[in-house]
Order: sequence, then structure tokens, then C-alpha cells
Amino acid sequence: MNKPTALGSGALGAALATGLPKRDAPVSAAADTTDAVITARTDSYFNRTKQIVQRFGDARVTYAVFLRRPVVSAPRLALDWMRAVAAARGADIQIDLVHEEGTWVGAGDPLLYVTGSFIALSDLETLLLQKLGAACVAAHNAYQMCLELPSVTFLAMEARHCAGAEMQEMMAYAAAIGSRAAQAEGAKGFIGNANDATAHWFGQKAGYGTMPHALIGYAGTTVRAAEMFRDTFPDDPLTVLVDYFGREVTDGLAVAHRFPELAAEGKLAMRLDTHGGRFLEGLDPAESYAVLERHAPGAIRRYRSETELRHLVGTGVSAAAVWKMREELDAAGFPKVRIVASSGFGVGKCRVMAEAKAPIDVVGTGSFIPDAWSETYATADIVEYDGAPRVKVGREFLLRRGEARRKNGGGQ
Repeated sequence: MNKPTALGSGALGAALATGLPKRDAPVSAAADTTDAVITARTDSYFNRTKQIVQRFGDARVTYAVFLRRPVVSAPRLALDWMRAVAAARGADIQIDLVHEEGTWVGAGDPLLYVTGSFIALSDLETLLLQKLGAACVAAHNAYQMCLELPSVTFLAMEARHCAGAEMQEMMAYAAAIGSRAAQAEGAKGFIGNANDATAHWFGQKAGYGTMPHALIGYAGTTVRAAEMFRDTFPDDPLTVLVDYFGREVTDGLAVAHRFPELAAEGKLAMRLDTHGGRFLEGLDPAESYAVLERHAPGAIRRYRSETELRHLVGTGVSAAAVWKMREELDAAGFPKVRIVASSGFGVGKCRVMAEAKAPIDVVGTGSFIPDAWSETYATADIVEYDGAPRVKVGREFLLRRGEARRKNGGGQ
């Protein structure tokens, strides 16, 4: 267990020495630290508790904070905020971070302990939990995705699915933390994201990306959109969406023939984003099975759920679709043209793609955002009042080591 850190002094200490780029507190942190904002946004029973304690006398309390499912520790945004509140209130708040940022945390295992004045802490629980739970679950998802496809580069594309700027910051941070944990185990992980505001989490100055479907529609043809992009950004690598007209293979090869130098240099990529309502050009159920029989027969011979079968040989960006595109590019003399895959690449889909050995170079995804939001709910319980261990029945597992024995009369 790490040495407690005094947030009132403005220091986070070694608990946040993670190797990620240095940064200031989140944009939203300053606005969240005023008493008026905290009072308005917290649950009313915490506000009433604060008033009662102010009337009957303060106590020094310790909160244990945990989640009910396994996660990867991603506490920095929550701790940044706690540090800012401590400074604003002139409060001495101690944080004992049990699990360092980027490490695995078991279900129900206290992630951190927070100690301080009950008056100073009682109204902070709601906002603290908001800033912690979802980030930890998303970090775990990103970690798993990267480990399933360790040789694939990932690009975070979550922003459009976020409920505002604060969630956008949280999810980008989480992807970076999960990715860093996977990179420590040999995965390539996330190398960047799709917008400038949160690119710093990945050590970048700007977001990555070339074109949306809207540009293809504006240009009228996939080749013309590629030409427009190249004319405007002549020094950038080129990734082209090839599904707009339902001619992934035809249009992809046309772009490769139009830019043979880029293709030969490995600076051209085809992004597959085929709609889930249809097959990639040239595929149907029978041909999808045939493609996988040629390249990964074992992947389709084991029992599969309906979802896994769809990822293998179904509509949209399936493993068969990726293999089909690779076959066509290689046959046409473009072995260095890369394949970028997007559309629903969560943990499960990444696992299926790995089993099918799908030749993906880059995955663009925001599917590390938690599917079941109820899994992201963090919980905090006071486990100590003025040095005496005390917690509601059923939550004794939250007590620090030794305190459970003392609580039950067992001594040290």
C-alpha cells in the first residue's frame, strides 16, 4: 500500500508518476470546485449530512472507494479534482492510492482510501464517483482490446459517442491508461486519437484522421475525394474510406492505381467501415466461409455464438471482409497498402479477429466506452470514524488490513 498523499499541500507524489504526458487539471475541474457548484450537483442527503455534522461536531473519517467488477486503475481525473477542491477549501485531505494508475484491480477491492474532515468530504462523494468509475472500466476495456490484437495499432475514435467534453476527456484518458498497461505487456496499443483536444493523452499534439463519408459524397467519387485530400495535404499519408458506394474492392483498387507511389511506400491505407446491413463487395455467406477456409479454417470450426459468427463471416466489417480486401490488394500488386478497420471493434470483436488472424494494420474504435453503464458505478463507504473502524454490515471487506479483526474484537 502506498504512502498517503496530502492533497491539501498540492502534491500527488509518486502515485501519479505514470509516464504519460504532463498536463494541467481538466478543463472542467475549476468550475467543479466551488461550493455552490458542488452543492448543486451532489446528492441532497450528502448536503444535509454536512449540515448535521457542522451542528454536532466534525469527525475525521476514511472512505474506501471501490467498483463491483474488475477494472484497470484510472484515478487521475478524480484525484486532480480532489486536489483542486482541497486547495479551494484549504482542507487537509489524505489519499491512499492502493492500486497505482494502470494496474489491475479486482472486483470489490478498494482502489483508494480518502481521509479527512467529514465536513470537508461529506458532499464530495457524488462528484468523486462520477469521475472515477467509468474511466476505470473504459481503461480495462482498452487494455483487453489491445492485448487481443497486440500487433495492431489502435486509434481512439470515441469523441462522437461521448456526452460532452468532460466524458470525452475521461474516455480518451482511459484509453491511454489501458493502452499503456497493454504496451507494458508487448502490445502496440493506441498511438493517438481523432481530435486535438485530447490528443495530449497519447503524447500527440493533434488528432489523426483523413476523411469522413461526407467528403466522399461531396467529391462524387472515392478517387476524387482522395485527390482532393492529397492536393490539400500533400505531405500526409492517405487513408481512404472505400465503402461509400458499396464498392470497397473496386474503389480501393482504383485509388491504389491512382496513387501507386504512395501504395508502394506504405503510405496508403484503405479504411473498411462497411455498414452492418450488407456484405463487403464480392462477399455473401458462402464466399465469406470460403475466404476464411483459405486463411483461418480453425476459426470457423469451433462452436460460436451468433455474435461471434457475425464477426467472422457476417455482414459489415467481418474477418472474412478483411481477408477478402487483403487478397484483392495483394493480387493487384499492392501488398504494402494497409488496411484500417472500424465499426464496433470492442473486446469481443477484437478477440474474434485475433482468432481469425485477420490482416488488420490499424483499428479505429471508440468501443472501449462501457456497454453496460451500470458496471461503471463506483461506490464509497466510510470505514473509519476518528480512528475507530466501522462500516455497514456486509462491507467489512473494505476495512484496511487488521481493522476487520479490531472491529470484531480480535486485536492486532
